Formats: sequence, C-alpha cells, structure tokens
Amino acid sequence: MAHPSPSSSDYSPDQTTPTPPTANPTHRHHHSNLEEYEELTGRPPFVLTYTEIKLLGIAGVGFFLDAYDLFIINPVATMLQYRLYNGHSLPTGLEGFMKAGANIGSVIGQFGFGFAADYFGRKAVYGKELMLIIFATIMCISDPTGDISPSSALIWLAVWRIILGIGVGGDYPMSASVTTERARIRRRGALLAYIFSNQGWGSLVGSLVFMIVLLCYKHTMDVEGHTSKVDGVWRICVGLSLVPAFGTLYQRLRLPESTRFEEMRKVGRHVEDGDVGGDEIAELKDKKQVNESATEKEVSQESSGIEVEGALTQAVPHGVSKKEAIDAKSDHFKEFFHYFSEWRHLRILLGTSISWFLLDIAFYGINLNQNVVLQQIKFDGSSGTPWHRLFRISIGNLIITALGFVPGYYATILTIEKLGRKWIQTQGFLMAALFLGVLAGKFHTLSTASFVVCFAFLQFFFNFGANSTTFIVPAEVFPTKFRAAAHGMSAAAGKAGAIISALAFNQLSKKLGTPAVLWIFFGCCIGGAVFTQLLPESKGYDPDAVYAEELAEAKRRGR
Repeated sequence: MAHPSPSSSDYSPDQTTPTPPTANPTHRHHHSNLEEYEELTGRPPFVLTYTEIKLLGIAGVGFFLDAYDLFIINPVATMLQYRLYNGHSLPTGLEGFMKAGANIGSVIGQFGFGFAADYFGRKAVYGKELMLIIFATIMCISDPTGDISPSSALIWLAVWRIILGIGVGGDYPMSASVTTERARIRRRGALLAYIFSNQGWGSLVGSLVFMIVLLCYKHTMDVEGHTSKVDGVWRICVGLSLVPAFGTLYQRLRLPESTRFEEMRKVGRHVEDGDVGGDEIAELKDKKQVNESATEKEVSQESSGIEVEGALTQAVPHGVSKKEAIDAKSDHFKEFFHYFSEWRHLRILLGTSISWFLLDIAFYGINLNQNVVLQQIKFDGSSGTPWHRLFRISIGNLIITALGFVPGYYATILTIEKLGRKWIQTQGFLMAALFLGVLAGKFHTLSTASFVVCFAFLQFFFNFGANSTTFIVPAEVFPTKFRAAAHGMSAAAGKAGAIISALAFNQLSKKLGTPAVLWIFFGCCIGGAVFTQLLPESKGYDPDAVYAEELAEAKRRGR
C-alpha cells in the first residue's frame, strides 16, 4: 500500500524531525526517516529497479574499462614480445613503465577529477573522464609499431596509457559520488558494490575477448606462420573497449546535477569565521524532509535513481542561485581544509587512504604479474608455437578470473547491507593474508590443483573484502561537499600502492624470490586490517546530517 507523501506546506518539524545525531560519527550514525519507510517495501537491497539498473549501466562502465585494461595489458605485453622482439622478453624497465602507466595516470585523474567535481559540480565534470578514455584508447591502438624502433613503440603505448589512466582514475570519484547522491541509504552499499563489480566483468570479458580474437587469427598465425599478425590481435582487443565507452558517453553528458549536491554546497560557508546561521541549518533539515517525502512518493511507484532526481528538483524548485553557487566555490577550499584539520575527520581519511594503499600493493602485485601464477598452474605458454603459447595463456587467465574474481564481488553485493562494510573489509584482509601465507610458505611444494584452489580463494576474499569496500566506504563517510575530493585522495593512495607493485615486483622477485614478495603482501593485508579499525561503520550512515549537526554545534559554541 502506497503511503501518502505530504507536500512542503504540510511539513511539520515537530512531527517528523529525527533525533539529532552526535557530532562524532564513530559513535552514533544518523539514519534517515526514509530508511524506515524502505523497510516496508520488503524488497531486498540487492534487487534493483529499472532506473537503478540504468544508473548501474551509466556509472559502471568506467570500472569495467579499468579492469579490462588491467587484464588486457598482460597479454598485450606478451604479444608485443613476438611483434617487436622476436619472442624474447621485453626490456624490464620499459615493461614496468608500460604496465604502470595507467596507474600513474590514475593518481592524477583521481586527484584532479575529485577536486573538480566538488568545485565545479558533478554535471560540469561527469563524462569528460570518459571522453579522455576514448581519445587515449584510440591513440594506443594507433601505435606505429612498424615505423619506429621497438623501444619507441613501447614508450608510445606507455605515454598514452598514462592519459588513459587519467580518465580511468577520474571515474572513481565521479561515479562514486554520482551513485551515492542518487541512492537510498538502505540500498546505497549494494548499489555501489554493483557499480564496482563491473571490475570482475571487465576482467572476465577481457579474457574471453583475448581468446576469441586469437581463435580468429589461428590460421593466419599458426598455419601460415605470420606471427607478426599478432599486431592485429592486440589492437582489436584494446580497441573493443571503445564499444561500451561510446555506448554510455551520451547518457553521462546529459545526467542532471544531483539535488543533494546543489543543496549541500551552500551549507557550511564561512565556517572559519563562525558565520554559519541557524536558519541555514534549519533550511537544510526542512529541505531534507521535503526531499524524503518526494522520494517516498517515487518509492511507492517502484522508481528510484535518475527518476527520483526529477522529483527532488520539483520539490525544491528554486535550487541554488548563481550568487550562492559563486560564494560556495570561493570558500570551498577553505572549508575543505578546515574540515580535515579536525582529527575526527582526518582519521577517517587516513583509514580510507592507508587501507586502500596497502590493499593495492598486494592486489595489483598479484594481478599485474599473473605470469607467475600461470607458471605455477602450467598455463604460462612456455612451449609450442607462438599462437599455442598465447592461447594457453588465455585459458589460464580465464580460469583465474572465473574462479575468484566475479564470485567475490557478488558475495559482497548480497551481504553488505547485512554484515556491514567494516566487517567485510576486516575479514577480507585477514582471509587474504591467510591464503597469501599459504602460497608463500608452500610456493614450491603445492600441487597444481592445490595452488589453483588457494589462489582462487585469495581472489575471492580480495573481492569479498577490501577490494570492494575500499571503494564503497569513502563514498559513504564524507559529506557531499567534500565527497569526490576525499574519495579521489583515497583512491589515489591506492593507485600509489599499485604503482609500487608494478615497478618493484619483478625486481624484488629476482632478488628475494617470489615467496618473499608474497610475504610482503601478507604483511600489507595484516596492516590493512589494522588501519580499517580507524573507520566507522558506514551502513545506514548519513554524513550530510552529521555535518549539518556539527556546524550547528560549532555555531552554538561560538566558533
């Protein structure tokens, strides 16, 4: 039965105002009244509506492309051995630079797009990162391998992969913010997990594309002996990522600004001078109640996401004036640094950043160097013709992806609103550490079957754990005004860990041995579990309500 939704004129603070939350988010969480209404619908958080599926398609493509690119660079590097170096290994330094290129760019993109999204607004920035991805991909597949030296061809690819990485990195804070600001609190974690699960599909599709394109070239390469035609294989594999990118570009460019962002950007101006008026806080709370009422009406019609934004815009027709927007921009950076100068906020940023950094050292250390794993499971393509070697590698990659990558993401989706983010992240780190310890201690003695099982569990708990939640938590614990920048900083810390792994793994493996490097990854996972304890549980948490209460408290104290 649909509940009637009161108009703004029917609103009575005495009837619906929630109990004010404490200013410290580590002790109390603010739960929206809407959450109680959502409980009445009886629909599990992981069951999406049509408009949530639309939002998933628009926001999820960046993570699909991120994983697709992460996967595809390993077989591309192998194919370039045959195209440029007659089957011999690529120069170590250039190979590391090429593999790390996208992650180097990601750090720039996460910082830049994160701050730009908070300063200029989501609508002004969203879609530009996808345009950058498209342009850089076109330049990557235009690599003139036959006209320049082999080393120059690798440098060309590495440089354009840095540009590609800027776009991919920008997608992290952009899609996280766009999704969070359109999600209902009870379903927010599941929807964000769905968005990030596109990484699993990107890896799976990448391995299938590699296998299918190779099969198409079997006669040319294996029968006719034209090994140089492998140049066409890697260009097709990389170029096919343009299909989903072009498919969602128009939708991103026309996505409207979120009402939550427009309203929240006005709150907290002149915090440093203590010029926060009680009327401003009351106005926020009033509009929050009106917005919830408008959203309830849409819930009763089984609608959400993008369509809800239309209802909210109608509920608050005046929006944000041009002067208010200019004032909000002029004070934005001062407010940002003031907010994170307080330990209660800084500790959360440190928790999201350091746990993501430690995760990506281990996660990317494993996944950017899958040749080590393929050697252990006898799918490294160490014998046979060039085509048979490449095809055997493609089978090994498919096994690795299917066993652990995709299932782990969906375990997170199904359980995140029950178990909570902090619990999933902590157990994910600890279980990943367990299986890394087994691999490190028994690296040379595990049977092939045992190695495959252990590695599959490792991948499962990376994704039913920190690889999912390190993306989700920063999108939930920071206020809308600072969300994109704080998420971008957290993600950039993660990519810094990925860069370290990409550049140092091979060197350390040669000097210390692979088991020693796996023990380093073991230590990173234990450290990640420790730093996770700095974080609050973000299930049901409304950071905007907490931020408004903190400002009101600061005003009462005369700050």
